[in-house]
Amino acid sequence: MTQETKYNVAVVGATGAVGQKIIELLQGKSFPINNLKLLSSKRSAGSAVTVNGKEIIVEEATPESFEGVDIALFSAGGSVSKQLAPEAVKRGAVVVDNTSAYRMDPDVPLVVPEVNPEDLKNHQGIIANPNCSTIQMVAALQPIKEKYGLNKVIVSTYQAVSGAGNEAIDELKTQSQQQLNGEALEANLLPVKGDEKHYPIAFNALPQIDVFQENGYTFEEMKMINETKKILHDDALHVAATCVRLPFVTSHAESVYVELEEAGVQVKDIWNLLESADGIILEDDPTNQTYPTPLSAEGKEEVFVGRVRKDLDEDKGFHLWVVSDNLLKGAAWNTVQIAQTLIEKDWLKK
Repeated sequence: MTQETKYNVAVVGATGAVGQKIIELLQGKSFPINNLKLLSSKRSAGSAVTVNGKEIIVEEATPESFEGVDIALFSAGGSVSKQLAPEAVKRGAVVVDNTSAYRMDPDVPLVVPEVNPEDLKNHQGIIANPNCSTIQMVAALQPIKEKYGLNKVIVSTYQAVSGAGNEAIDELKTQSQQQLNGEALEANLLPVKGDEKHYPIAFNALPQIDVFQENGYTFEEMKMINETKKILHDDALHVAATCVRLPFVTSHAESVYVELEEAGVQVKDIWNLLESADGIILEDDPTNQTYPTPLSAEGKEEVFVGRVRKDLDEDKGFHLWVVSDNLLKGAAWNTVQIAQTLIEKDWLKK
């Protein structure tokens, strides 16, 4: 396929927060689109979205929607992906799925283009986009692992409410105003909409993202643990995670502790690796209080790393602070990057 080839693209979940970002990126990156189809649930169908000056009506997603579609970008929830992704593949489309539905399927590549693009080669029609918090962490870890090896990763996350969708953003704003007005905080959504208990997120910290598993970890934490091992091709890697929701809108931050295989590595060695790594921006100058924050990373496509320190007791141990826009690199941008890579490498055909 040549670069002049244009493709019929469908965006599933076009009215959601990530779907909207995907549409923006397809426009901004001049993605080679012949025809763009916007799909959603029956409830959201019928609304109009302006793309490159042209109004497109959002249609209800059905199996027949994917007739003639080359690339389908899914971000409408795992149940929708389970139902419709195979239908899209059956009709000739390649699916990039932004839900957890297929991430741990051994036959489905789980890809961050800066980390493991070669895994795309062997796709069977569906490619999984990793969890937002996993993407930024493995992007920072890959160059370190490649050079010095990794034995252990322990991560604590500080995650934005947009990771729980537009409803969570609205609830944060409402609760913040209630708190400022001295009113009781009304909580109906977080940490998990379907759980029995809900806690306010405004002026708070919730050490639960997604439902608890039998082992005491949440599903979000297990996603980070299992996905990291799959993406880095290292089942023996020790990974532990604690995922926390905080009351800001955009960008996830992570405190990451790693233990290398190699001894004698210095902070400047890690700096040098990260400065030359694809998709990483190093912001690390304690003397000038330079480090990334959720606000400074908002709206940017890269992964930002700062606060690189050698552990005081473990020679092979290092601490990093990793921040990235969860709706961009953590979701929409990584999805579009996967599609771009498939086209550039001529790996679109199953």
